[in-house]
Amino acid sequence: MKRNFNDDISTPDNFVVTLELVPGREVSGQKLDKIKGIAKESFEDGRITAVSITDNPGGNPALSPDALGYEMQNYGLDVIVHFTCRDTNRVGMESRALQLAHMGMKNILALTGDYSGLGYGGRGTPVFDFDSVVLISMLNDLNMRLIKTGHSEIFLTGCAVSPFKYTEAEALVQYRKLQRKIEAGASFTITQLGYDIDKYEELLIYNQEHDVDIPVLASLYLLGKGPARPMNAGKVPGVHVSDNLLQKVLSEYESGEGKKHAIERIARLGVVLKGIGYNGIHLGGIHDSFDTVGKVLDRMDEIEHNWEDYREEFQENDPKSFYLYKKSDEQKNGQVYKEKIKLKVGDNCHYLFLRTAHDWFFDKNAKLAPIYKKISSSLDKTNSSWALKLFLEDPFKKLMLSCQSCGDCGIQHVGFLCPESGCPKHTRNGACGGSNNGYCEVHEDKLCVWVRAYYRMKKHSETDELASSFVPPRLWELKDTSSWINFHLDRDHQAKDKKAA
Repeated sequence: MKRNFNDDISTPDNFVVTLELVPGREVSGQKLDKIKGIAKESFEDGRITAVSITDNPGGNPALSPDALGYEMQNYGLDVIVHFTCRDTNRVGMESRALQLAHMGMKNILALTGDYSGLGYGGRGTPVFDFDSVVLISMLNDLNMRLIKTGHSEIFLTGCAVSPFKYTEAEALVQYRKLQRKIEAGASFTITQLGYDIDKYEELLIYNQEHDVDIPVLASLYLLGKGPARPMNAGKVPGVHVSDNLLQKVLSEYESGEGKKHAIERIARLGVVLKGIGYNGIHLGGIHDSFDTVGKVLDRMDEIEHNWEDYREEFQENDPKSFYLYKKSDEQKNGQVYKEKIKLKVGDNCHYLFLRTAHDWFFDKNAKLAPIYKKISSSLDKTNSSWALKLFLEDPFKKLMLSCQSCGDCGIQHVGFLCPESGCPKHTRNGACGGSNNGYCEVHEDKLCVWVRAYYRMKKHSETDELASSFVPPRLWELKDTSSWINFHLDRDHQAKDKKAA
């Protein structure tokens, strides 16, 4: 009987198990045959609800998850296709969504995606026309359009979240973005990878406190010494492997029993996660055979009844790290978490200046707003807006914001920092999951623009405004035009009649 991921994850008493498969650059051969074999055996075993297939992981080219997933559906197994925003623009993404609908590929994990990796001739151009929130909104809108034309709902769209953020800014912006994803139409979420049970539980508590009621799957990974090193070094976006865990893994492999310990570790973590209330687990890092998956699930069955015995094993208790709810013994004794990132005086002045300028000149409710609109209309009708842009707007915004002249300014959403010049992924609905201790996934010597925005706004008790509502995608037709005039003439994404996608 064919598996149905939607049915399984929608049944409250079910504990769902999904398995991540990672295709490479081959179109045939031994490695691909092994992946297909794992999928077939997953169906035969009966305990795997669906396999998920990655979309060019690490930004590097690989066999399309759409083609491979379509083939795997014929085995009777349900498939979750990863769908990133990195490689195609909004036209290409909608076209791909229509193709998936036509193929009957209904389960989507919508992701902003890793930054672009190496392809033919060098690094690929990063697109990021959408972020994951807008992609989810587009897929939700497509569902509604299909229903209106007589089709049944096609897509079950999920999202990712990384609770393994150890600065206040990263953690809270990450959770805020999760709320935006759910409002946009996400029906389930899968966590990033970590081995810190207090962070896993933090996500559940946050969801409960904020009435977030969608199924949550926790990622688990068969941690070998090869992947453990880059994960510990922060080279895998959104993933957390502590120094202590790295040393333990290396020691286990030196003893010749590394894989045995790795299987035991994820089995123990799996039963703890089930015990604290997760709806399922998402297994990764298993590339050899389904036999390894079977060993993990068998071991979970054996130890499930005493899951509480293993909880302490996955507690890190680092007083230097931010936890939204938990207080370690050290913190209770006065060694409280201290923010690692402090707001510089210049950054605060920059924020206050631009916020004040925005309130004076770019607030539709300001007293002088009708006058600004008349001036803008006059400049536009006489084709004189270029002069305003060339002699006033461009010099000011390039100096203050490293402006990219997008014509559809989004600084008010990011603490008056530019999402185009400040974020390599151009995110306007909250941070991606790739930052590491406050620093950008791509430019590792620079703070994430959303972290900077959080601390600018925190000083003035305004963080509730950060990532507080859906921001539509940038309007590319406004490129190299005056964002000031576009704002006052209701042409940019802030116009009340603009739709999400």
